[in-house]
Amino acid sequence: MALPKAIRTYMIYLVLALALLLAGLVTWSQVKAREIEAMYPPIGEMIDVGGYSLHALHVPRPGTADLPPLVFIHGASGNLRDQLVPFGRELEGRAEMLFIDRPGHGWSERGGSKNNTPDGQAEAIARAMRAKGISRAIIIGHSFGGAIAASLALGHPEMTAGLVFLAPATHPWPGGIAWYYGLTSTPLIGPLFAHTLALPAGLTRIDSGSACVFAPNPTPGDYVTQTGPALVLRPAAFRNNAVDVHNLKPYATRVAPRYSEITAPTVIITGDSDSIVLAHIHSEGLARDIQGAELLWIRNLGHKPDHVTPGLAVKAIEKVAGFPVDLKAAAVAAEAALAGDDAACPGEAPSAG
Repeated sequence: MALPKAIRTYMIYLVLALALLLAGLVTWSQVKAREIEAMYPPIGEMIDVGGYSLHALHVPRPGTADLPPLVFIHGASGNLRDQLVPFGRELEGRAEMLFIDRPGHGWSERGGSKNNTPDGQAEAIARAMRAKGISRAIIIGHSFGGAIAASLALGHPEMTAGLVFLAPATHPWPGGIAWYYGLTSTPLIGPLFAHTLALPAGLTRIDSGSACVFAPNPTPGDYVTQTGPALVLRPAAFRNNAVDVHNLKPYATRVAPRYSEITAPTVIITGDSDSIVLAHIHSEGLARDIQGAELLWIRNLGHKPDHVTPGLAVKAIEKVAGFPVDLKAAAVAAEAALAGDDAACPGEAPSAG
């Protein structure tokens, strides 16, 4: 039975209006993405890692170096600036350093489906290390970067002088992930969402989302402007990030049983107030699985030990490098500095387990 002409006309206009709305959102997102890129241009070099390039900032070994080379791996929704801001200052003049945009993040190219899981990204980072003449380094991984650091240690033990995990995400966890990660990782609706609604919606949540990641510690006033989290809102980066997070749990389920093969000196720093990852699963899991690993539980610390307790992270780096460091005393001092922190998360934290 044919629909009345008035209803058919109404449906045609509705479809046209929806198409125009989507086209407008796509155009707006493209324009806004270019504005974000202009605000946060590449600050390093493009390194060919086999048919595609990673963006990395390489700090050559200084004459005053007392540490081995250091490689920093950022977490989900991040880019190399997130680790560069705290550690570039804290470790200036002490080591050769490599800060990397993970595949498909920041200014790095994705490099195909092999980089949809941490092992592929670990291989890409190993190639970047070799390209810069770094044959062996201490690997520092924050959050999702922890899974990649562990994968690098499994795949390239000869290149791993030590491991420092900061609020890592490395093991399978109960429950799922934030809804928008699942939606964006789907084949058809995901790209549509990433190119239309993700950027305008994301811009409204950058400050509140950062506050949730840092809570109960206050977000540094210049964090958003200095580290460029808006780069992840660009459509391609947003989808890459969603695919990463969506694939992490099945990957960790498969690979976590192998962590006992890791022999590199290891320190794990985690907060008892982390609302993003379940520290008693990930951090305690690493401490259980990696023989000799030292776990530092810090009271009143959230998900950002890299920015909130960078001095303690440096002590951890020194410890795995062989320095006679009293990490327990350093942890007590870090806790004392956080005793009064009570910043609130104003909304839903973007939990990935």
